[in-house]
Amino acid sequence: MSAAPTAPLHLYSIVIPAHNEEESLPPTVRDIYSTMLRENVPHEIVVVDDGSKDRTWAVLQELKREIPTLAPVQNTGLHGFGRAVIYGLNHMQGDACTIMMADASDSPEDAVKYWRLLNEGWECVFGSRFVKGGKVIDYPRVKLFVNRLANFFVRVGFNIPLNDTTNAFKAYRRTVIEGCRPFLSPHFNLTVEIPLKAIVRGYSWTVMPISWQNRKYGVAKLKIKEMGSRYFFICAYVWLEKYFSRGDYRKK
Repeated sequence: MSAAPTAPLHLYSIVIPAHNEEESLPPTVRDIYSTMLRENVPHEIVVVDDGSKDRTWAVLQELKREIPTLAPVQNTGLHGFGRAVIYGLNHMQGDACTIMMADASDSPEDAVKYWRLLNEGWECVFGSRFVKGGKVIDYPRVKLFVNRLANFFVRVGFNIPLNDTTNAFKAYRRTVIEGCRPFLSPHFNLTVEIPLKAIVRGYSWTVMPISWQNRKYGVAKLKIKEMGSRYFFICAYVWLEKYFSRGDYRKK
């Protein structure tokens, strides 16, 4: 599918879920801010404190004094990666957004490239670490094997040329986010629910290479053993929509 003329974009919302990320957030947010400022990207940085037990919220208040585009919010309801992202999407002001990790694993320079592609008319931009030009740094071997296997099954099951569906770092116009509601995934399976729904519902999309590096501080929140059945559930749900809904939910 090719890009088509769409309304110009005015504000880019960078949504970051954060649970116990007091060490990672300062360098992550500062790097994003300096990059967006340098590239003249109008933006806001929506960091969602998802029930942290450390100084995450206090750190965000300190950062807010030096970074005027930072817009921290607290998820006071049920917690979970997906719930935190949805909370951020509900509170964003932008007409486009990207989802980034608090641990600095995603590149702000790639986020800028997303913004530019969205402004070319694409409704979704999907990054892949596993296409020519992409790279990963210090990826745990077991996690990498599971990742490639899961993405293979998604690619075959949905008959799509996207090989990194499970990666959360993607960008969307607001119209896509609203067109893919309601979201069902409370956990990391939201990372596949949004792009798969966007594809199945007929929004335009493109893929570009991105880089990924392992976190320097804290511990990873994704628990592979806990997430397997949840990924399967949401993939099965969207698969049923693709093949049996007769286009009832497609973009109008």
